[in-house]
Amino acid sequence: MTVVDAHHHVWDLSVRDQDWITGPELAPLRRGFTVKDLEPEARAAGVGRTVLVQTVIVPEETPEFLALADEHDLIAGVVGWTDLTRPDVAEELARLRELPGGRHLKGIRHQVQGEPDPQWLLRPDVRRGLAAVADAGLVYDLVVLPHQLPACARAAAELPGLTFVLDHLGKPPIASGALEPWASDLRALATRPNTVAKLSGLVTDADLASWTVTDLRPYADVALEAFGPDRLMYGSDWPVCTLATSYGGTLDLVRRLISEQDHEQILATTATRVYGL
Repeated sequence: MTVVDAHHHVWDLSVRDQDWITGPELAPLRRGFTVKDLEPEARAAGVGRTVLVQTVIVPEETPEFLALADEHDLIAGVVGWTDLTRPDVAEELARLRELPGGRHLKGIRHQVQGEPDPQWLLRPDVRRGLAAVADAGLVYDLVVLPHQLPACARAAAELPGLTFVLDHLGKPPIASGALEPWASDLRALATRPNTVAKLSGLVTDADLASWTVTDLRPYADVALEAFGPDRLMYGSDWPVCTLATSYGGTLDLVRRLISEQDHEQILATTATRVYGL
C-alpha cells in the first residue's frame, strides 16, 4: 500500500515570513522546510503521494505551490488560498487552474481559526465564495477551533454540494483532557454526509513534552465513531509535527490509533477519493 499524506506544509522564510511562528515554543519552526527536505522522510515512511496545504493568507503562495506540485511527483494535490469574499472568486479559481501545475489544485482553505467572528463561515459573502468552490469541483478545508464547529456544521448543511474537510479534528483540547463540548460538536458535524476529517495535528494539540498514545486515543475514537474510516484520512502536518514527533512518528501514531483493517482506507483510499488524486 502506498500511503497518502493528506496534509503537510512547506515554507521558505527568505521568500516571505510566516508571521504565525512566534514565541519560544514554535522557535524550532523558524527556518525553511522544503519539498526536498520532505522527500527522503516520505520515502522512508512509505508515503508516495501528498497534499500540500496553504499556510499564509497571501495570493502569491498558491501559484508557487502549484508550480512545486508540477515539479515534484510526490505532491499529488494542493489546497490553496484565495479570498472567498472577492466578487470574482469564480474567475480567480479558474485562473489558478490555468497556471503551471493548475491541475493539482484540489481545494481551498482559509485560516478561519483566526477570524474573531465565530459565524464567519455563514456570512453571505463567504457563503457565495464557498458556493463558487463547490461549482469549481474543489473541496474546502476547514482549519477551525472547537467553538467554531457549530458554524461548520451549519455551513455543511447549507451547502450540500461542497465537501468540507476538517483539518486536525477541529483542534480538540487534548492537553487539558476535556472531551466536551468538542465531541458533541464533532458528532453533529459528522452527521452531514458531505464532511470528512483528518487525523492530523493531534500531537501538537497535546502536551508537546509528555504526550502519549493514551492521551490521544479518546479523541481518535470519537472521530472514528462519528465519521467512520471511509470519511477519515491521515495527515502528517509536517513540519509542525516536528515540535512533538518525527515525520514517520505521525504515521506510526495513526497506525496505533486505528485498527489494522482500516489502515488502507484511512492511510490512502479516503484522501485519494476526496481530493481526486
